[in-house]
Amino acid sequence: MSKTKKFDFSPNDFIVYPAHGVGKIISIEEQEIAGISLELFVVSFEKDKMTLRVPTNKALEIGMRSLSSPDMIKAAMKTLKGKAKVKRAMWSRRAQEYEQKINSGDIIAIAEVVRDLHRTDDQREQSYSERQLYEAALDRLTREVAAVSGADESQAHQEVNDVLVSRAA
Repeated sequence: MSKTKKFDFSPNDFIVYPAHGVGKIISIEEQEIAGISLELFVVSFEKDKMTLRVPTNKALEIGMRSLSSPDMIKAAMKTLKGKAKVKRAMWSRRAQEYEQKINSGDIIAIAEVVRDLHRTDDQREQSYSERQLYEAALDRLTREVAAVSGADESQAHQEVNDVLVSRAA
């Protein structure tokens, strides 16, 4: 494994872990696991009250990345403004696709899920599973927007919501 890649991240950096969203690297530590010495990023997900240890040599391979650039956030907001693309496939298949997009860690894909599952007051109500996927995608998106802009999550949530509402108007 290439030793140069592992220092793309350092303690106190905010990162995006595909399956969990925005986290903060607390430290880099050495641990012996099964007789092998491993260097690990210790990542804290404050809101989930979770700590994750990621081998430094596997971080990029599993999709751990830095926060999106402000330009990527703008692109994600532009995606939110677009017209919802509702496929006519069975819900189970669509749900699986949405889940994959959410766990991809790709901010644009997550914005697509939020856009596609967003409901205005005059539209039919969401099913429980639709609501769960929508909330998960919205949460991931707002956390990253908040981390990039330096705002708190409620401000980021309001910003995303404003974009969604302006689209519907």
